[in-house]
Amino acid sequence: MSEVCCTCEVNPVLILACSGGSNVGQMANMAAINLTREGKGKMYCLAGVGGHVDGIVESCKGASQLVVIDGCPVACAKKACEQAKVPISKYVEVTSLGIEKNYSLDLNENDVRKIISACGL
Repeated sequence: MSEVCCTCEVNPVLILACSGGSNVGQMANMAAINLTREGKGKMYCLAGVGGHVDGIVESCKGASQLVVIDGCPVACAKKACEQAKVPISKYVEVTSLGIEKNYSLDLNENDVRKIISACGL
């Protein structure tokens, strides 16, 4: 019988991002995707946290770090975590980085890199 070995991290860095209907929401989402692709963390399910899905909430509570990226000061992602009592390790709000919110879904790659840098991963 062959030995089964899990290669996943026991306590990964998890990333929750806004994906709202504005440029900054979509840039927050793209930053989380790029951080995941770069191997710096694992994008996770913000909707599951907001919906109080037990397994998702518990996974977030057990993460070595939880990075939350909100697009704007409405702070939907942060509020979802607070409601679910999920502790946030690092919080980034895109408009606080000098990126202006608008309702165009055209994303500026330089702004996405700025968001990634602000996450500190």
